[in-house]
Amino acid sequence: MHWAMHQVMHQVMYQAIHGPIHRRALPEKCVASRRHPPVQRARAAVVHSRPMHTLKYLSAYPESLRTQVNQLIEQQRLGETLRRRYPDPHGIRTDNALYGYVQDLKGEYLRQAAPISKVAFDSKIGVVQNALGLHTAISRVQGGRLKAKHEIRIASLFRDAPLPFLRMIAVHELAHLKEKDHDKAFYKLCCWMEPEYHQLEFDVRLYLTWLDLSGERLWCAGQM
Repeated sequence: MHWAMHQVMHQVMYQAIHGPIHRRALPEKCVASRRHPPVQRARAAVVHSRPMHTLKYLSAYPESLRTQVNQLIEQQRLGETLRRRYPDPHGIRTDNALYGYVQDLKGEYLRQAAPISKVAFDSKIGVVQNALGLHTAISRVQGGRLKAKHEIRIASLFRDAPLPFLRMIAVHELAHLKEKDHDKAFYKLCCWMEPEYHQLEFDVRLYLTWLDLSGERLWCAGQM
């Protein structure tokens, strides 16, 4: 788990599900006691003891957050929650349009970084690779000198997704132009380019969880 995760994960989860926090939450034990009269507590205990989903895309998050996600799943509210938060997909359909979008981000935040030679959607990038996008540097000899060509590829899954999801992935791959490792400096750079980076990363992982369970995409071309 990276350096900033502990500082943001609780706020991220509450915002993703409930929106801004307006009051102090009761401890779960107190909430359970108020929800279930004494004669019903045994039955409630049986319901809450059902096995939870493994949530492989959220494995780095604390159990308390995974429990809340499981509650959304059991209540069949996970897809609804994501669609309410992100109602529309972006309109970037072609590799040329994606290249222009990423180049605009680079020009705004990383103008002095190495140039990017190619940006494209890639159907070969799958979540089985545990990757949403890829940044590659291909070294070639030109004029007796070794030069690196930088390419960014984004999983085709995100051709049909909200613009904030696409921005989060683009920011992540752009940050690799300056920082190779997923360390403090890397995530600081991501948050500089996108202040809501951690929230968006979490919501993207919620979407991957939804896809893993349902196989149904929440956004599609022509929806806007």
